[in-house]
Amino acid sequence: MPTDVAVIHSCRRDGRGGSPTAVLWRADAPSDLAALRHLPARAGASHAVVVDGPPEGPVDLRFFTAAGELPACGHGTVAALAFLAARAGKRDLTVPLRVGGRSLTGYVTGGTMATFLEDRVALRLPTDPELTGVLPALGFPGRGLNFPVGVLAASTGRWRLLVPVESRAALTRLAPDPARLRAACDRLGLLGCYVHTPPDAEGRLAARMFAPAIGVDEDVANANSTACLAAALAGRTIAVDMGDTLGAPSTILASARPGGAVEVGGEATVTGKLRLD
Repeated sequence: MPTDVAVIHSCRRDGRGGSPTAVLWRADAPSDLAALRHLPARAGASHAVVVDGPPEGPVDLRFFTAAGELPACGHGTVAALAFLAARAGKRDLTVPLRVGGRSLTGYVTGGTMATFLEDRVALRLPTDPELTGVLPALGFPGRGLNFPVGVLAASTGRWRLLVPVESRAALTRLAPDPARLRAACDRLGLLGCYVHTPPDAEGRLAARMFAPAIGVDEDVANANSTACLAAALAGRTIAVDMGDTLGAPSTILASARPGGAVEVGGEATVTGKLRLD
């Protein structure tokens, strides 16, 4: 049975780039959802999102990569919201979502800006094994004194490290060892590492997300990790540039709200439709 798939470029920058994401209705998906781990590559994407529910919601979202099913995916949620708005023919949409057994609210405004509220960001200091196991694999030499200052562990359901570097040039130079980083993350139960520059006076910064635990050596855009950073920088709205090293310029917007929730998202548009056998 053919599978109808929409390709959404999520978290675009000024109408270009973004993370290509395959989105499809549950009714159009294979009966064996485990087979969806093969779909993203066939659609030219790193992730796939399965959407199920009435137009008014609640809408269930499930996420897949080559490594299998994920409990959550921020840029996948953004892509799903753009998909739902396009299917409804609406430029503005508010819809309740269910992701991994929890409820959240998604919004589309102006036809292309899709955001959602992430309310379960947790922050802590990293452990010594996390620092010594992961940072050398990221490309930071030696131990201790050569490590960045201010590393945090953060979670929206899975822990990852937030690693600061001093400049965009330093971020671009970073060359992790994917196999070594995956082994360290698997051993420590980490999703991966989100390496970021400091925000400038307007709140703009750059980041790269290395997520070997989900089969993605480097993510074009990672909204959940950006939400974690916004929570750590409480009181600031940030705009995070990602994907430049991959030739897919992306920008994610995030703002921490009083009470701990973070509004996060970006520009997303339907860029193609496929029918896969």
